[in-house]
Amino acid sequence: AKMEAYLECLKGSKDVHHKCRELSRDYLQCRMDNTLMSNENLDDLGYAKDKEVVGAKEYDKSKEKAGYIAGKHIQKKSKWWFQSSKKDWYGDDSNKDGE
Repeated sequence: AKMEAYLECLKGSKDVHHKCRELSRDYLQCRMDNTLMSNENLDDLGYAKDKEVVGAKEYDKSKEKAGYIAGKHIQKKSKWWFQSSKKDWYGDDSNKDGE
C-alpha cells in the first residue's frame, strides 16, 4: 500500500519527487521492515531535516511554449571524428603515410 501511495503521489505531482518525500521515506522504511532491502539510516539516504528541498520552483517551459528550440542558434556544422577526412588528421602539408 505504501508503494502505491508513493507512486500515486509521483503521478499527481508530475514526478516531482521532493513533493512526495514523506511517502518515499515511509516506502523505504516499509521495505527495510519487510527485509526487502538492507537496513540503512534514512538520514544518510538524504532524508535528514537539513537535506529537505527548500524554495524549489517548477520550470514552466515558457521558452519552449514560445517556440524556442535548444541548439538551433548554433550555425557551425559539427564533425564527429568519423566524419573528418584523413587530411584533418595529418594536416594539409604532411603526406598520407604519416612520415
